[in-house]
Amino acid sequence: MELLEFARGPALALALALFVIGTVWRLAGIFRRPVKPDYSEPRSTAVAAGALKAIATRMWHPANFRSRTLVGTLNAYGYHLGLAVVFFGFVPHIAFVERLTGLRWPAVPDWLFALGVALTFVGLLYALMVRLSSPVLRLLSNFDDWASWAVTMAPMVTGMAVISLPIGASYPGAPANPVPVAMHLLSFELLLAWLPFSKLAHAFLAFVSRGQTGAAFARKGAEL
Repeated sequence: MELLEFARGPALALALALFVIGTVWRLAGIFRRPVKPDYSEPRSTAVAAGALKAIATRMWHPANFRSRTLVGTLNAYGYHLGLAVVFFGFVPHIAFVERLTGLRWPAVPDWLFALGVALTFVGLLYALMVRLSSPVLRLLSNFDDWASWAVTMAPMVTGMAVISLPIGASYPGAPANPVPVAMHLLSFELLLAWLPFSKLAHAFLAFVSRGQTGAAFARKGAEL
């Protein structure tokens, strides 16, 4: 079995299985935790609205922290949006999703894709520089932080290698050298398998935690 066949077959199936199982496991672990009974009378029953409000309003830092966190917040938004544009807006990536799910949508213009790539590279490198240069962040960082950064950057680096390849003549769109394509796919599969078991799980857990906090505050009649 060639490397590209392995990446498109068993490795992809394993990565998808780990992603789904890991996500379900993390969510089940949260919602199965015992909840202490609250005997106080609820001041509001609009807990769903409170949860949604917390998710929406906490997408941006409170005003009293903005002066110190503005650059980091803008950088985080920049490379998160860049990653979304790169993954969901590039034609080969859309075709990849279509093969798996049957879903398809229009690709973004070339200039927007290039902007997404630039935002992602600059943002991730800036985040690494800040973590390396801050004594506090270095002290707080563990293996998960460094590995998550590397696993996120790897598909971007291998993707740039694939884009630079000449197109083969065997069939339209075929890469002349399938090894870089296989490495790109394997790096993405590593990210997919790593995500639910690492701090990258904030991609979906952030909404759960904010929603639970907002619902609790709404029940107490408190303003979040």
